[in-house]
Amino acid sequence: MSTALVQDRVRARSTAGAPLRIAGTGNWLDAGRPVRGAATLSLASDDAIVEYVPGDLTLTARAGASLAGISRATGAEGQWLALDPFGASTGTLGATVATGSAGPLAHTFGTPRDTVLGLEVVTGAGEIVRAGGRVVKNVAGFDLTRLFTGAWGTLAVITEVTVRLRARPERDETIALALPSDDDIDAWLAKLLILPFSPLALEMVNGPLARALDAGDRPLLLARLGGNDDSVRAQRQLIGALGDTAPVPTSIWRALAEIEPSGAAVARVSAPPSRLRALWSRLAGDDGALVHATVGRGIVRTIRPSSGAAAVATWFERIERCEGTHIFERLPADSWSAVPSRVNDPLSRAVRDAFDPARILNRGILGELA
Repeated sequence: MSTALVQDRVRARSTAGAPLRIAGTGNWLDAGRPVRGAATLSLASDDAIVEYVPGDLTLTARAGASLAGISRATGAEGQWLALDPFGASTGTLGATVATGSAGPLAHTFGTPRDTVLGLEVVTGAGEIVRAGGRVVKNVAGFDLTRLFTGAWGTLAVITEVTVRLRARPERDETIALALPSDDDIDAWLAKLLILPFSPLALEMVNGPLARALDAGDRPLLLARLGGNDDSVRAQRQLIGALGDTAPVPTSIWRALAEIEPSGAAVARVSAPPSRLRALWSRLAGDDGALVHATVGRGIVRTIRPSSGAAAVATWFERIERCEGTHIFERLPADSWSAVPSRVNDPLSRAVRDAFDPARILNRGILGELA
């Protein structure tokens, strides 16, 4: 779908005051609050790679381009888009940017806001806006680019994205270490974080999640190591000083991304990394939940498979008792009323007035009033 067609569709809906649900391939349509009474505008068919300049490590693609397709195109040049959001690899670039979704690679490479260089969008008022640029050194419109990234499609429809790429490491290996007891985790993590290198990813998984990943029964640390042969060998030896290590297939990261069963309730709690142990101790002990934590970011993510309203309610209360920032990604529809709106404040409303005054785009997905 061309930008002009998106613009025509948005303008028509804005004039009528009729809500519009923005979608890619539809993998994440159950994420966020239910969108109220909306027709769907899918950008999945608009999947072209517009420009790829390997020498500049930049790529521009239409919003419907799949992450798997981008991986194939950049992999041929020894490069990659270092975004690994949770969900299927058929998910689109536009949806990843719109939701600000990040996975374990954010430990080293950051979130979509650190990766997106430029955007083309159609605002809720039907205006085409271009922010940022197609080269790394171009920072024009940077604030707008960051504003639209992670706005969940409530300000504008993302139609085109320019991203920063990375060189693929020569070696990409993953090892697992058993986690120490709760009493020893603080000192253990402190030693891990002062190692003289940065792994591509460091993710803690609780026992139930380790079992679901066919990685044993004990809580584990998964460490993804990258570099040349000598570098990876040295990294493996340094981490080995913290405990016995075992190699695991790198495919475990794709399995982790796709581990959520249909209908699961999902939330994440974040706090300063120095408080990770406290969050982990409170959440990882829930035997009914699949729990993992991104070590360098202080984020614990918990997945509660659907097992009845009472079990989900207990899981919800456990999360609410944690100190930190709570983000609920997926919940049963009747549970959202207990979660405060994320954008029901004067500043958020003013921003929405500027870009989507008729409130037609993804109405209700973040909890704002119509």
